[in-house]
Amino acid sequence: MFQTFDAPTNPADGPPRLAALRAEIERLGLTGVLVPRADRHQGEYVAPCDDRLAWLTGFTGSAGFAVVLPDLAGVFIDGRYRVQVKAQVDLAHFTPVPWPETRLSDWLIKEAPKGARIGFDPWLHTVKEIADLRDKLAPHALEMVALEENPVDAIWPDRPPEPAAPILAHPLEFAGEDSADKRGRLGAELAGDKVDACVLTLPDSVCWLLNIRGSDIARNPIARVNAVLEASGKVQLFCDPTQADGLDLGPDVTVLPRAGFTAALAELGGRVQIDPESAPEAVAALLRGKAEVAEAPDPCLLPKARKNAAELQGMRDAHMRDAVAMVKFLAWLDDEAPNGKLTEISVVEKLEGFRREANELREISFDTISGAGPNGAIVHYRVTHETNRAVSPGELLLVDSGGQYLDGTTDITRTITVGPPPEGAAEAFTRVLQGMIAMSRIRWPKGRAGRDIEAVARYPLWLAGQDYDHGTGHGVGAYLSVHEGPARLSRISEIPLEPGMILSNEPGYYREGAFGIRIENLVVVEPAPALEGADDREMLAFETLTWVPIDRHLVVAEMLSPGERDWLNAYHAEVWARVSPRVQGEVRDWLRQACAAL
Repeated sequence: MFQTFDAPTNPADGPPRLAALRAEIERLGLTGVLVPRADRHQGEYVAPCDDRLAWLTGFTGSAGFAVVLPDLAGVFIDGRYRVQVKAQVDLAHFTPVPWPETRLSDWLIKEAPKGARIGFDPWLHTVKEIADLRDKLAPHALEMVALEENPVDAIWPDRPPEPAAPILAHPLEFAGEDSADKRGRLGAELAGDKVDACVLTLPDSVCWLLNIRGSDIARNPIARVNAVLEASGKVQLFCDPTQADGLDLGPDVTVLPRAGFTAALAELGGRVQIDPESAPEAVAALLRGKAEVAEAPDPCLLPKARKNAAELQGMRDAHMRDAVAMVKFLAWLDDEAPNGKLTEISVVEKLEGFRREANELREISFDTISGAGPNGAIVHYRVTHETNRAVSPGELLLVDSGGQYLDGTTDITRTITVGPPPEGAAEAFTRVLQGMIAMSRIRWPKGRAGRDIEAVARYPLWLAGQDYDHGTGHGVGAYLSVHEGPARLSRISEIPLEPGMILSNEPGYYREGAFGIRIENLVVVEPAPALEGADDREMLAFETLTWVPIDRHLVVAEMLSPGERDWLNAYHAEVWARVSPRVQGEVRDWLRQACAAL
């Protein structure tokens, strides 16, 4: 099993660790300290050695941070984690703070005493983050203090070692473009902007650029590496020396020790580009005064997000393989769940088993969310032995899962009713489905961003006075991170959507203490088909990548418009056409019924 079910944290550990940190803060002459969920690479996912937020507070969400003051410790969490944080932290010692509704600067201005000195590890905060904080706090006599040593590390006696898994070459047949061509193209762009070198701190950017993969971060095939890309197309790659044994990246890529990254930055001259949204403040501090710092987005972000033909075909192939596993799983679940003998853990174990059958699963793409009844309302719920709940008749089961295959990354959510659904669940499910269908059918003018179209998925829920507190969709990598920037279907995403970008389409609805609903397919941006009588303007649309039945037992057919009903029937007909030749016997019989027209 890739997934385990031990509780990663214990709320009881928080108070003594908080007390030790406050003693360290006092020793350093500080008023408080920031504790982010971040590492030196500023990616979303961190290794155990960098999971300081979870170690200190018990909160294990994928986003958030804490601020520790003498008499107050705030844990900042977004809408995905409002329920989860209550179960994971000691609420007598840590105070959940809704974020981003509450800005860190406003909170500090209100809660920190005048003249406060707030310490931070400059490797764990971006250039933009620290600049914004200093601008807002300075008029209020609040000082941000860069620390040479992390105070959490000073009190963490059994901190895990840094991972250093082998780095592997990613086959050209799946990458679709030679690394030398990528480096040459991006280097020429830097030269055109009169930039001599660019510092790359995001591991998935470096892995994409060099056509390499790793396993330093669980569930993500990436290596924790840094790089410097020169305008000539040459690259310095910084990693643990043992990671690159036997790896041939060509004459223009120099592999250097991870420990040499800081010294190399100090030696850079000329015009050096960094991304203020992802580069650590420490990187900028090392460059200032020695090089001319140019701020611009990471040059790998957009080309990585715009999947090429080989990457798109790999993603389609991975999704067909994954669809077979999901169909086998759903057929098994439909047969076993009514018996009342299943648990959330047994569901996770069985699904991973079906994914393994093809013998091509490299990893799961994240810990499977298997939430029965009220646990489904915890958006990023992770089942443990302590929370494991029976899958009982009369409840919903939300299963959000995915696989990492050499040719692609998958992410899919299905919500299933076990017997008759709870009161109001079918109506809410149908509204979520209507939003998902609307996003699947949408056409929009080229140049629009996720924020411009995201509301169509919420509209059916809004009409009923309902909503969900997460984005409608995130970017997805090609055998890279399942959460990939910069494009999103989100109220705050300003990145224009472009052909080749892969996103999730996953509206939801969550009733705390009762049930959770989410329906998720992956989609890829493509040029929209021509329409007779349409304006002479370039339009975009979505191609669906996910082909797995949606639970028809939860659909209130009378709520669907003719167009919505047609879409659902056509979708299920396509699922049958694509998947039925790949399954047999009772699974095929189940699939026929699951794909029947409404």
